[in-house]
Amino acid sequence: MVEVDAPTTLSDLARSAAHDGAARDALLGRVRDLVVRYARVRLGRFGAEDTAQDVAQEVCMAVLTALPTYEHRGAPFEAFVYTVAARKVADVQRTAMRGPTPVADVPDAVDDAPTPEAAAIVSDEAGLALALMGRLPEQQREILTLRVALGMSTEETAASLGMTPGAVRVAQHRALARLRTMLSERAGTGEQP
Repeated sequence: MVEVDAPTTLSDLARSAAHDGAARDALLGRVRDLVVRYARVRLGRFGAEDTAQDVAQEVCMAVLTALPTYEHRGAPFEAFVYTVAARKVADVQRTAMRGPTPVADVPDAVDDAPTPEAAAIVSDEAGLALALMGRLPEQQREILTLRVALGMSTEETAASLGMTPGAVRVAQHRALARLRTMLSERAGTGEQP
């Protein structure tokens, strides 16, 4: 039995979850929190932040279904969770790109949301950041998403991606340096993303 109040890894909880309800509940709670943060970051540009909750629920169901047959093979459990979450997020992204989304009824009250100009500026800046990140290798994009956008530690990111913490630090440094270079080049030439 795992003491769920003590700091434990997801791998420890996963090993105990098959026969310990408290460990299973703690595991699913931590998986849900991790996936909601990840999905919000990855789905934010599609205006689909609310679907992050749905993605987290689907990932938790997949984890719960896989627990009885899950075998620890040296990779941390976070890597398994990350793989499932990345696939679920990709499904939602494909769906969002395919067609329009229905809107709610016309509101009766004044909208206190940012003005169209403010929203356009934020969208333009986010678009630039995403365009520049899109020019990075996939692994560097994922590291920046996990480290910067989600605020995961180096160790958590390393566990999620199956890397060493040192390799994560080096890749993050290179990615940020490359982004700085691309931004400087863009500013110097007036280039569009």
